[in-house]
Amino acid sequence: MTTHKPAFSREDKNNNVWLSYAETADLPLVDHGLSPTVLTSELAVGEAMLNELMLTAKEKSGDINIALLGGRGGQQLHRLLGELASDSEYDTLFARLNVFTQDALAPMAMQNGLSFVRDFERILGPAFFEKIKSFTPMRTDTDGLEASLIDYLQKLESLGGLDIFFIGHGPEAENASHLAYIKPFSGAQAHHLAGLIPISSSILEHHISKFKAGGSDISVVDEKECRDAQFILTLGPATILNAKKVVQSVVDASTAPAKVATYRKVLNTKLDPERSKVEAQLNANPGLWVRLHPNFKSFVLPDLGI
Repeated sequence: MTTHKPAFSREDKNNNVWLSYAETADLPLVDHGLSPTVLTSELAVGEAMLNELMLTAKEKSGDINIALLGGRGGQQLHRLLGELASDSEYDTLFARLNVFTQDALAPMAMQNGLSFVRDFERILGPAFFEKIKSFTPMRTDTDGLEASLIDYLQKLESLGGLDIFFIGHGPEAENASHLAYIKPFSGAQAHHLAGLIPISSSILEHHISKFKAGGSDISVVDEKECRDAQFILTLGPATILNAKKVVQSVVDASTAPAKVATYRKVLNTKLDPERSKVEAQLNANPGLWVRLHPNFKSFVLPDLGI
């Protein structure tokens, strides 16, 4: 039996390359608002994220497709999953999981200590990866980054798309914010599934310092290779909007205080009903994309001051 593979188109937006299906219809841009859930601790946020996974496991049969959240926001969830994987009680759940990454720095060796994959392995532990059905990272060790990213998207499509997109919130200049690595003024639109964006020195410094603070084992060679990275691979708005559920975690405003203002801006900004105007709002502040998802939950800590 031959599996149909959808054709893709490529758009260059000021050196940001966005991939989408060659045949696609405009997704409606409806503002569903934002009602965050304030929890008492980072562990409580991790438990709430885990509960969303458990709910999905009860509500559907068969495989469960999830995109892992990198960085601080996902660490408690990952520790909890690692603990569950240490015995056999949840083996049936793990056997249903198809796990995807959502962004990556490239080009870079897959074994580099500054890759999200190594961080996931460190916290989730080997038992988790032995028990899940599949793990699909974005390939960063190839000369054909675009072709590899299309292969990744085709696999995700063949499995039925994401059941849960675990997502964060990153601060940007002018109180804007990013999701995954959808950066302000990168030209991301509602039909874009994934993209390759030029990397900046500020992103590299933030990435390296974050991994060092998190306890990752980073060699001099790893750091040099990371500093030579030229692109960020990222999932795009269409992958977020097409996910059956989006679950956000914002737990580090005490160490990243800019998030207080940038999250508040997402919380309080109303999206314009006119499509051209809302597209301009989203381009300037990609953190706003979460307001367009009808099944979105945002778990935050009191240090956001909301």
